[in-house]
Amino acid sequence: MRSKKQKSIVVIGGGTGTFTVLSGLKKYPLDLTAIVAMSDSGGSTGVLRDELGVLPPGDIVRCLVALSRKDDLMRALVDYRFDNGKLKGHRFGNLLLSALEKTTGSFDKAIEKASDILRTNGRVIPSTLDKVHLMARVGTRTIKGEEKIQMTKLNGSLKKLWLEPAGHANPKALRAIAEADAIVIGPGGFYSAIAPNLLVKGIPEAIRKSRAKKIFICNLMTKKEHTRDYSVADYTAGLEKFLGGPVDVVMYNNKTPRDAIMKRYAREGDALTSWEKLPKDRELLGANLVANRLHDANKIGTPAKEASLVRHDQDKLASAILGIISKK
Repeated sequence: MRSKKQKSIVVIGGGTGTFTVLSGLKKYPLDLTAIVAMSDSGGSTGVLRDELGVLPPGDIVRCLVALSRKDDLMRALVDYRFDNGKLKGHRFGNLLLSALEKTTGSFDKAIEKASDILRTNGRVIPSTLDKVHLMARVGTRTIKGEEKIQMTKLNGSLKKLWLEPAGHANPKALRAIAEADAIVIGPGGFYSAIAPNLLVKGIPEAIRKSRAKKIFICNLMTKKEHTRDYSVADYTAGLEKFLGGPVDVVMYNNKTPRDAIMKRYAREGDALTSWEKLPKDRELLGANLVANRLHDANKIGTPAKEASLVRHDQDKLASAILGIISKK
């Protein structure tokens, strides 16, 4: 049971963005809960889903690593990815969580056991325990699976996004939302990590009903296939459409990273999220939220292919969030 003096913060999302937020917040005396999307279908996670019939472990494992208080060796072991043999591409943590699910007969129990092993400073909760797949209607086509949707151009062509079968909210997630002092949504893949949580039946309703301060952390960058030319206002409007209601605070970056990095993004068709157009009637917090240096490719929780990308600074995010929830 948490201390009454501790603020309860729920972080909703998945992937690198949620990892970064949790990594910063766990340094403070807070009651932390991560609610994670269950529609991942790519890489090691996708193979385990197909071959073992388990729920997707990937983003759950990443959040567990972010919240872990174990020594670096244990965290590195869980995050280790095999680079050859029949296990090539699999992360040890994914295999561990899937094995625990098979052993305990429950994904919930598997997460609890993994949390004990890693001595996490907080809880990680799947948004749904149903075996869902992310679906998109793009023009006249129907695309199945988060991995395929990631590679599909959605700009101006996305007609509908949904889960199949319809996911029902994990009661633990609903309880965490109801008890939260603050709910942090994002940053992360807009259609792959953020929206899937809000497509789960009961989750958006619980967020709207909650008295918690609702904070949206806007993405640093646009994605050419999905959010080309998006501004902070565009991201916020898109989020609130899935949520079915407004957020209270929008946090956004207003610092341009160095030219060399931005040129790389420009070559790939992506750009810095524009802050020239901001949402109205929301509390706005614009600041330099970019990490001051490139991520170390060997840093736990940071895949090598993401090592030189523009990322939020975990400490800046945590400080800004704490500033918001400390206001009376």
